[in-house]
Amino acid sequence: MKKLIADSGSTKTDWCLMDREGHVTEATTQGINPFYQQDEEIVSILTGELTEKMGDAVGHIGEVVFYGAGLRPEMQERMRRLLSLAFHPGSVDAMSDLVGAARALLGHRPGIACILGTGSNSGLYDGRQIIQNTPPLGFILGDEGSGAVMGKCFLGALYKGLLPDSLLEEFTHASGLQMADVIDAVYRRPLPNRFLAQTTRFIHDHLDVDEVRSLVVEHFRAFFRRNIVQYQHPDMPVCAVGSVAWYFRDPFSQAAAEEGFKVGRILQRPMPGLVEYHQFPASRV
Repeated sequence: MKKLIADSGSTKTDWCLMDREGHVTEATTQGINPFYQQDEEIVSILTGELTEKMGDAVGHIGEVVFYGAGLRPEMQERMRRLLSLAFHPGSVDAMSDLVGAARALLGHRPGIACILGTGSNSGLYDGRQIIQNTPPLGFILGDEGSGAVMGKCFLGALYKGLLPDSLLEEFTHASGLQMADVIDAVYRRPLPNRFLAQTTRFIHDHLDVDEVRSLVVEHFRAFFRRNIVQYQHPDMPVCAVGSVAWYFRDPFSQAAAEEGFKVGRILQRPMPGLVEYHQFPASRV
């Protein structure tokens, strides 16, 4: 019997197929989001693109577990039906990416799980499911800790003269953008959250600038104050997955300590942790 695990966002889906002998086959397809895609398009990805990349390995699948970004409860049954139609497994399940993040980070242990990428999310995990969630609210009303909001804070400080003038010159040269270009991208073009998050590479490269590091630490402190304190568990480890969590783990840990929290496991992507969580019982140590 084989298990097929998926970690899916709107842009891409990471797949991992494993068997009892410990063999693992990985592949990446385009993203799957049932909120935007019709049934036919999703099934085409499952039976076409994924099968083409994995070949005969997708035969005889006994279990499918799908974790999807924004996969709300009303969409989960539909995703289960489509997965069953494509693979005819013995069992199938579909859950939110936050559950996947928690299982990847904490396994069967309780704790606080966070996703810190372009957007952000967090939840209190009981070792099996998310039992409490502070709504992230998106990058305009919330999403503290995310790349989009970090970029928003950085650009605002940059153009208001709160960062060194040399940094403004360097950013303008590196990005090729003037303030008018940034305003146009944020207020007039689609996907401003992705545009804002792109600035995190420049921010990361300048963490040695005191004002930049202070801005990033304060950004993460706001994440703890506005999202994590609601769980009322300062005794639990705060774990995180995502590119922002991974590359900014040092200022993230500093902010956690300053707010009275302890950081646990940090992963760049959830799949390695999901493979550990879903491995066959005979393989567990």
